[in-house]
Amino acid sequence: MEFFISTAYAQDAPQADPFGFFLPMIVIFVAFYFLLIRPQQKRQKAHTALIGALSTGDEVLTAGGVLGKVTAVSEHYATLQIAENVEIKVQKTTVSAVVPKGTIDAA
Repeated sequence: MEFFISTAYAQDAPQADPFGFFLPMIVIFVAFYFLLIRPQQKRQKAHTALIGALSTGDEVLTAGGVLGKVTAVSEHYATLQIAENVEIKVQKTTVSAVVPKGTIDAA
């Protein structure tokens, strides 16, 4: 009868290393942090500083491509003069860049 019964080798199988699964996960998380999360936090911090430093007389470009001169600043809004006697009110968060003085005249 021994010819039909094979020996069970399950107890001799090597045990799985717990770090074998977690180490790649940790490496992937660290890579995502340094390649995606940290640069985004830096951009967000720079944008927040840009918005906080807005003042009357700055020439700005909005996310929609509107170029204008800041005539008034409130807590959440900025008033932009985009042409003579034409002013619009935009959310300060839509301001994407402060451009050098004289950019409006050159455009």
